[in-house]
Amino acid sequence: MTNATPSLVTPDFSLTSRRAVVSGSTQGIGRAIAMAFAAAGATVDLIGRNPDGLAKVLRELPRPANQEHGTVQVDFADWRAVERAAQAHLSKVGAVHILVNNTGGPAAGPAIDAKPEDYINAMSMHLGCFQALAQTFAPGMRAAGYGRIINITSTSVVTPIKGLGVSNTVRAAVANWTKTLATELARFGITVNNILPGFTKTARLDALMKGKATRAGSTIDEVERDAIATIPAGRFGSAEEIAAVALFLASPAASYVNGVNLPVDGARLAGQ
Repeated sequence: MTNATPSLVTPDFSLTSRRAVVSGSTQGIGRAIAMAFAAAGATVDLIGRNPDGLAKVLRELPRPANQEHGTVQVDFADWRAVERAAQAHLSKVGAVHILVNNTGGPAAGPAIDAKPEDYINAMSMHLGCFQALAQTFAPGMRAAGYGRIINITSTSVVTPIKGLGVSNTVRAAVANWTKTLATELARFGITVNNILPGFTKTARLDALMKGKATRAGSTIDEVERDAIATIPAGRFGSAEEIAAVALFLASPAASYVNGVNLPVDGARLAGQ
């Protein structure tokens, strides 16, 4: 347990000597976070279900300190499999200091049209898997007196997004889980925070825009223009901009930032 106040005359953003596990890291935001962490000196373990995607990103990861990065292949559709894979991985590496929980959102659609099992499955993929990973890695964080759990959620935590009924519900559950864990783990030097990405140019956003255009009988360009009109910054964000915030939260510089929902959305929430 540590309650020491760090000296931050010069903010420390280095992750050298830290081990990070990043889920959903074969593409998009997860991949960008893995790249940023590795460049900052962390040893990064990628989690995903696609072996070819994992191998490709593993080859691309920076190694400024000759890090021996790794992979864990598992499908988040089964939280028990995730738990077993995490425990097996932990037995090999000894300790994990940083955990990034990041998995694809549930299918789009109105909340009232979703089946009960849609909610159950989404809760398992998000909250169930997140809990399994946090529970596995938290003891090592406590022993080290240093831990960072970062959950990639959505601005729907603050304002539900039309047409994403199941996702809105699950993301809100993750947000309160985060705040609860933050209060429980803070005294051990562990922080637990949510990043709320706004419209970020990824394959997930492309799919959502395409689906919305199809349902509305309009073009993708029209749907994107309408979306950008709601963003004071006047553009979509990039995965690298989300990764930069994750790097801050993972670093020693963010030691007193705990239990927050941090929007990275070009002021979209502020403008509502």
